[in-house]
Amino acid sequence: MPIKTNSISTIKKELKDLPKEVLVEHCIRLAKYKKENKELLHYLLYEASDEENYINEIKLEIEDGFKGINKNTLYFAKKTIRKVLRIVTKHIKYSGKKTTQIELLIHFCYVMKNCNVPFKNSKVLKNLYERQVSNIYKAMDTLHEDIKLDYEDDLEKIKL
Repeated sequence: MPIKTNSISTIKKELKDLPKEVLVEHCIRLAKYKKENKELLHYLLYEASDEENYINEIKLEIEDGFKGINKNTLYFAKKTIRKVLRIVTKHIKYSGKKTTQIELLIHFCYVMKNCNVPFKNSKVLKNLYERQVSNIYKAMDTLHEDIKLDYEDDLEKIKL
């Protein structure tokens, strides 16, 4: 019989009542057991205060990932592109900010478009690209009109 898991709101109430030392101990224990938890804690402690620098680091990571693409075979190129996209979505999830999501996805699409991989010949890669463009538009729908205008030029660069 599985153990019943409480809701986030119940856990939040319980955490508010804990002393600071116990709370720190629980966070360390969470970080020990899963790499993603440790990465999220790293983001929250060290990167969240300087979002612009965080975005630039991820953009460099995207470019490095695309430099390692095997362009001879579409199969291996597809695997590498998916790997880079997994990294990007992981970092977007850590940030939780729509502007970060838009900037990173625009950069991903721009680099993918200019990486000299004939992804338009692969239905899977073309769909992957188009899905990311649609994700950008979905995220933009939640933003203020002035902020949307800032991204219009970048969106023109990534259109097929």
